[in-house]
Amino acid sequence: MRCTPPDDPGTETKKILTGPPFYLPEFEESYRYIIDEYNVEPKEIAIFMPCAVRKPYSASPSHQLIRSIIGQVLKPEQYHIVIFGTCGIVPAELEEMYPYAHYQYMLGKCKDKKTLDDFLKIETERVAGYLTKTKDCYKYRIGYCIGLFRQALVQGSEQSGVPIDMVLPSRDLINKVIEEGDCIFEEGSLSMNEYLGEFCDSLIRFRNSH
Repeated sequence: MRCTPPDDPGTETKKILTGPPFYLPEFEESYRYIIDEYNVEPKEIAIFMPCAVRKPYSASPSHQLIRSIIGQVLKPEQYHIVIFGTCGIVPAELEEMYPYAHYQYMLGKCKDKKTLDDFLKIETERVAGYLTKTKDCYKYRIGYCIGLFRQALVQGSEQSGVPIDMVLPSRDLINKVIEEGDCIFEEGSLSMNEYLGEFCDSLIRFRNSH
């Protein structure tokens, strides 16, 4: 299995990319590799998680918390983690592939409306492309995301016609966090105990009912 696109620059020449990655040609080329060439192994459940500041994504404290919950509820052979966001969309097993482990950017700090609008448009299209490619690979799809990432996942689902069976945190819980207003970001963080607790409980109910 080849895990690098044809034009991967090689270990010694890889550099840290800065600026909004969704504009960069490296990310479009790698996205096209995943869509056009990469074989996604079929699994019962796809779980879509946002990308993280720390690379590789699995080293992120928030990802470790989320993965721990998933691992406690589901068997490894049941699910496939898919990372999406400013990186585009990438199967988690390719997280060290260039350029996914080689960029620094935080969308949450961006205040420029055009950049945010561009992100939503570009990411919606990339999510839709991946959902279309993998429509027969998964039986169920679960998203764990907030903010613009959540919007892109939902809109990508609508654009592709491929449903997301469950999107968490629930809107009611997000609204509660916003109302309390004691977080750095309006909707808080996915690593918050409130969100993680609901995620765990919802996964258990989903597992038991399917």
